[in-house]
Amino acid sequence: MSKNSFSPLRGAPVDHHEGGMHEEDEEEDDVFHIPPKPSLEMLKKWRKATLALNASRRFRYVLDLKNVEPVSSDPDKNGELVSRFRTVTHALRAVQRFKEAGARYTKKEDMDPPPEGFGIGTDQLVHLMQDQQTAVLEEQGGVETVAKQLRTDLEHGIDDDPAGVEKRKEAFGSNKIPTKPGKHFFVFVWEACHDTTLIILMACAVVSFATGMWVDGPKEGWYDGISIGIAVLLVIIVTATSDYRQSLQFRSLNDVKKNIQIEAIRGGRRCRISVFDIVVGDLVPVNIGDQVPADGLMVSGQSLTIDESSMTGESLPVHKDSKHPFLLSGCKVVDGYGTMLVTAVGTHTEWGQVMATLTEDNGEETPLQVRLNGAATFIGQIGLSVAILVFCILFIRFFVADFKGRDKKPSRVIKHIVEIFSIAVTIVVVAVPEGLPLAVTLTLAYSMRKMMADKSLVRHLAACETMGSATTICSDKTGTLTLNKMNVVKSWVAGQNMENDEAVKTINSETYNVLLAGVCQNSNGSVFDAKDGTEPEVSGSPTESAALSWGVKIGMDFDEIKHKTSIVHVETFNSRKKRAGVAVKLENGEIHAHWKGAAEMILESSSQWVDTDGSIKEMTPEKAKELENIIEGMAAASLRCIAFSFKLLDAKTVPKVEEELRDWQIPDSDLIFLAVIGIKDPCRPGVQEAVLRCQMAGVKVRMVTGDSVITAKAIATECGILSKEGVVVEGRDFRQWSKERMDRDLPRIDVMARSSPSDKLLLVKSLKERGEVVAVTGDGTNDAPALHEADVGLSMGISGTEVAKESSDIVILDDNFASIVKVVRWGRSVYANIQKFIQFQLTVNVTALVINFVTAVSSGSVPLTAVQLLWVNLIMDTLGALALATEPPTDDLMEKTPVGRKEPLITNIMWRNLFGQALYQIVVLLTLDFGGENILNLNYTGKSKSNDEETKNDEVRKTIIFNAFVFCQIFNEVNARRPEKKNIFEGLHKNFLFIGIIIVEIIFQFVIVQYLTRFASTTALTAKEWGICIAIGSVSWPLGFLVKFIPVPKKPIVNTRRIRINWKRKSRNLTKTLSSAMSRRSEDGEISKSKKGSLNGVLANQNRSTEVEMNAPATTPGAARLPEV
Repeated sequence: MSKNSFSPLRGAPVDHHEGGMHEEDEEEDDVFHIPPKPSLEMLKKWRKATLALNASRRFRYVLDLKNVEPVSSDPDKNGELVSRFRTVTHALRAVQRFKEAGARYTKKEDMDPPPEGFGIGTDQLVHLMQDQQTAVLEEQGGVETVAKQLRTDLEHGIDDDPAGVEKRKEAFGSNKIPTKPGKHFFVFVWEACHDTTLIILMACAVVSFATGMWVDGPKEGWYDGISIGIAVLLVIIVTATSDYRQSLQFRSLNDVKKNIQIEAIRGGRRCRISVFDIVVGDLVPVNIGDQVPADGLMVSGQSLTIDESSMTGESLPVHKDSKHPFLLSGCKVVDGYGTMLVTAVGTHTEWGQVMATLTEDNGEETPLQVRLNGAATFIGQIGLSVAILVFCILFIRFFVADFKGRDKKPSRVIKHIVEIFSIAVTIVVVAVPEGLPLAVTLTLAYSMRKMMADKSLVRHLAACETMGSATTICSDKTGTLTLNKMNVVKSWVAGQNMENDEAVKTINSETYNVLLAGVCQNSNGSVFDAKDGTEPEVSGSPTESAALSWGVKIGMDFDEIKHKTSIVHVETFNSRKKRAGVAVKLENGEIHAHWKGAAEMILESSSQWVDTDGSIKEMTPEKAKELENIIEGMAAASLRCIAFSFKLLDAKTVPKVEEELRDWQIPDSDLIFLAVIGIKDPCRPGVQEAVLRCQMAGVKVRMVTGDSVITAKAIATECGILSKEGVVVEGRDFRQWSKERMDRDLPRIDVMARSSPSDKLLLVKSLKERGEVVAVTGDGTNDAPALHEADVGLSMGISGTEVAKESSDIVILDDNFASIVKVVRWGRSVYANIQKFIQFQLTVNVTALVINFVTAVSSGSVPLTAVQLLWVNLIMDTLGALALATEPPTDDLMEKTPVGRKEPLITNIMWRNLFGQALYQIVVLLTLDFGGENILNLNYTGKSKSNDEETKNDEVRKTIIFNAFVFCQIFNEVNARRPEKKNIFEGLHKNFLFIGIIIVEIIFQFVIVQYLTRFASTTALTAKEWGICIAIGSVSWPLGFLVKFIPVPKKPIVNTRRIRINWKRKSRNLTKTLSSAMSRRSEDGEISKSKKGSLNGVLANQNRSTEVEMNAPATTPGAARLPEV
C-alpha cells in the first residue's frame, strides 16, 4: 500500500493528538430624559413633572407603573432579592411536588385513564415532565415506549392526517394558552370618568342644574345643567370608544406576535406549522436559537444545550442527552440541535400554567409620547394661567360692575358664579392639548396595523418613530439583499473542476463515498424521499439545503448513509471559525472527522489534498495558491464558497464516555482538503431600487456579511451599495482600527466582510457614538447583542431564530430589504402625522385662548359657552387626532433627509402656517364679536326664549361666531394634511376615514346649531347666515395657499428647544445650601463665611437661566425636556 493512497486503510494520516460632561449633567437634571430602557424611578419622575389635570386621558395608553415591581439600583441587593425569590419559589415547588408525588403513589388509580387509542394519559405525561426523573421515565419503558404509547414513529413522526391531528387535540389538549379577557368597554368608560376636568365640569353641571331649578323652576331651569352633563357624557363615550378600539387592535397584534412558525416532522417530511397546531406525539426539530415550543423528551440530538433559567432560575445552560432528555416549554436552545417528542402542550406544561396567570401589558412610553407630554405640560400651564385670569376678571367684573344692575337673589348670584367657573374650567379643557399623546397612540396603532400588511411586525412601539429618523441601515446579505434561494452552480472536487453534477460520480469511489458522508452527516438538514418518483424534499437552512440538494444530485442516499454511520460528536457552526464539524463512526469502527465551512478557512486548516486518482498529496504553497485562485474566481462571480475536508481519527483518542464527549473538541488542523462548491444566491428583484431610495432619502445602507471580501464586493456592487469612495473592510481588520482611523474611515464603510457578531456589535456602537441613528438586521442567536444595542433592531421572520426576534424591535416577516425601506417610510409617516396634528391643534389653542381672554377683559363675557367649547375640544382632540394621525404615508417622505437629533418638533413652516391661520381667525371672530350686529345687519328685536337680558341679535351673533369658529377648524383640518405642499387635496379622495370624520363633524355641527338650541345655547340660523359661516371658514384654504409663498429661514425662528427655566436646579441647589448652612449654624451658632459665600453664589446664580430642551427629536429617547412642575 503506497503512502499517498487515499483509502483510510492505505496510509491516510491518522491523528493521535488533538468609546461631554456638561451634557451628562443636563441629562441628570432633566426629568424628561428617558434612555431606551428607562428605570421605574425615571418613569415616575417624568410623570410627576407633567401637568396632567386629566391624567387618565394623558396616560391612558402607557405603562401602568403600579404593576411594575421597583428594582433597586444596588446590584447586590437585586441579586439578593432575586435569590430569595428563587429560593421561596423552589421551596413551594418542592412542597407541591411532594404532595403530588404522595397523591400519585397513594392514589394512582385515580388518574384519568388514557384516551381511546393511546396507551398513556395526560396525567401520567404531566407527572413525568414535572418529576424529570430518569427512573420514572424508565418505569414507563423509556422514550421508545412512550412514543409507541403515543402512536408516534420516532423517524417519521405522526401521520399528516388532519383528522388524526384533531383527535390528538381532543385527547391531550391544544397548544394554546388561555389569556385573560381584555377590559370591557364599560371599564374604559369608567376610566374616562376619572378625568379631573370632566369631574369638575360634572360638579358644575350638578350645581347649575340645582340653581337653575331653584331660580327658573322645573320647566326652564334644567337646560343649562343637563346640557353640560350631556356634553361631558359625549366626551366620555367618544374617549372610551377610541380607547376600546385601540385595545382590541393591540390585542390582535399580540396574538400575531405569539403565532410562531416552527417545523414538525409528520409523515416523514418536515413541514412548517403554527406553534398553536403542535399536538402531543409530534416530532419537533430544535436548533440553536429556537424556543422549545412544548414539554417533551429528546429523541436524538448532538451537543444540545438548553437555557432553563426562565423555568428553574439556574443561570448555567443544561446539556441534554439520553440520561437527561427532559425539555421544558419556553426554554431556549443555546447550542446544538436535536429532535424532541412532544408530551404536553398548552396549560399542561409548566410554562403554560405560568403564562396563563399573566396579563399581556401593552403599556410602553415612546420617546415621542414623552416629548408631547412635555409640550402638553408647557401649553397647559399657559392655558391654566389664562383660565385663572379669565375667571378672576369675570368674577371681579360681575361684583364690581354688573352686579349693581342684576337681580341680587343668592340663587342668581350662585348660578352666575357657576357659569363663570364652568367657562374657566372649559378653557382649561380646550387649552390643555391632551390629544397630543393620544395622537401618538392612534398613529402608532394605525401604522402597526398597516405595517403588518407590508410584512413588518412591530414588537416595540418606539421603533416606529425611531426608524423614521434612521441615518444608516446595517443589513445582512443572505436572505435580505438576496433571495435566500441557494443552489450549487460550480464545484471543484478532488483536483478538478466539475463541468456538471454527473461528472462528480466519475471520481475515485472511495473519495466519492467520503464526500457523500461529509455532505450528509455534517448537516442539520434532512432529505425526504417520497418514493413515488417525485423530487426529494430537502429541508434545513438555505445553505444546508443547497449542499444537500447538490449531494442528492450527485447520487447521495441520505437515509442509507445515516443508517450505515453513526454520529459520535458534533461541533455546530461557529461564527468565529466559520465552520462546523462532525465525528462519524463507520460500520468497520473507524472514525472520520468531517469539516465544512468558509472555503478560505478550511483551506488554511488543510495540510493535504485529494487528487483525481484518490491519492493524498501535500498542500504545497503553489497548490494552496491555485486553490485560492479557484475560490476567488467563484467569489468574484457572487458565489458563496463552501469547502469540505476530512481527517482520520485514532479511535483510542476519542472519548467513550458521554460526559467526556461534551468537552471534547474535534481536531480541526492538518485536514485533507476534499472539495469546494460555489453557491449562487441571486439578488432580490427590486433591491437595487430600494437601496437607491434609501440613499436618496439620506439613509446610508451598509452590508454586513460573513462571506468573503470578494463575494461581498460583488453582491454589494450588484445591489448598488458599494460606491466609488466606499471602504470594504474585513471584521478582523476592523477590530484593530485605532480611534483616529475609526473617525476617518467609519463614515465611508460600505461593506464589512467576514464579520462576526462581535464585529457587528462594535460597528453599531461606533456609529451610535458618532451621532448616527442605527438600524441593524440580524437572524442568528449571536446577533442578539447588536440587535439590542441598535436604535432599531430588525430580525428576520423566516430565517431568524426566536432569540434574535425577542431581541429585536421589528420582525421583517418576508426577510426582504424592500420591507425595511417600507418601515422607514412608515416611521417618517408617524413623525409627519404628529406634526400635522400639532399644527392643527395649536391653531385651535391659540385662537380659543386669545378670543376668550380678549372678550373677557373687554366685555366681561365670552362668546363661547362651556358646551360649545366641549364640542370644539371633541373635534380638536379625539376626532382631529383620528383624522390626521391616520394619514397614509406619501412618496415625498422619502425625498427628505432624516429628522436630525436637534431639529425642533415644530418647524418654521409649521409656525408660519399656524400663525397665519390663527391670526386670521382671531381678527375675524373678534370683529364679529365687537361689531357683528352692524356688519351682519342684524335687525331682530324682542326677547329670546331664554328670558334673560340678551336680545335675539346677540344670540344670532354668538351663534354665528361659534359656527364660524367650528368651520374654520374643519377647513383648517384639511389644510393641516399638507403643511408644506400647496396642493392640500392630494390623496384626499383615497382617505375615506378623513372624509368620513369631516362629514360627521359637519352633520353634528348642523344638528347642534339648528336643533339643539337649548343644549348648546344657540339659535337656528338662516341659509344666508350658514353661507356666511361657511364662507368665513373656507377662506382658510386660499389663505393657506398664499401663506405658503412666504419664505422661512432654515434656522428656527421660534426656538422652542431652549426655554430658559431655572426652577428645578436653582431650588435644588438652594435647598442643599440652606440645609447645609442651617446645620452648620446649629453647631457653631453662625454661618461660616465660606457658607455665606456659597449661599451668595447660589442666590447670584438665580439670575442665570438653565437651558432645557423641550422639542428634541422624536428619535432621541427621552429627548423631550421640561422643568419639573
